[in-house]
Amino acid sequence: MSAEALLAQARARGLRIAAAESCTGGLIMAALTEVPGSSEVVDRGFVTYSNAAKTDMLGVRPETLAAHGAVSEAVAREMAQGALDRSAGDLAVSVTGIAGPGGSEFKPEGRVCFGLATRDGVRSETIDFGALGRSAVRRATVTHALQLLTRAL
Repeated sequence: MSAEALLAQARARGLRIAAAESCTGGLIMAALTEVPGSSEVVDRGFVTYSNAAKTDMLGVRPETLAAHGAVSEAVAREMAQGALDRSAGDLAVSVTGIAGPGGSEFKPEGRVCFGLATRDGVRSETIDFGALGRSAVRRATVTHALQLLTRAL
């Protein structure tokens, strides 16, 4: 579903959206705010590329980062909950991953962890997009994040 359709659904339900982004560096919010009238639905976005930003801006616990690493569902859940708690949003999506180049045997290039927080709870998932190249992984991440938000509506 397009950003425009997502925003129309959220507007019809009177819901507001927030996002916490790491590997996409603000591309999710850029996709949403490209749509005219998005200010009725989009509350705010957090670009938290560094671990310090995740902790300072979203309340991600240093213990979670130390135990699981930034690219983990545990951190994605805390990022999404932090964005929800620190916004006027009714739902918040988060992304943290390895766009590339690089990665490791345990956390390969193209792995992205997603979080989705609503007033009813938080869930997470991991998608391995593969070594598509940095730009393609980031684009795929934005598309999937918009799909998660759409399904949450």
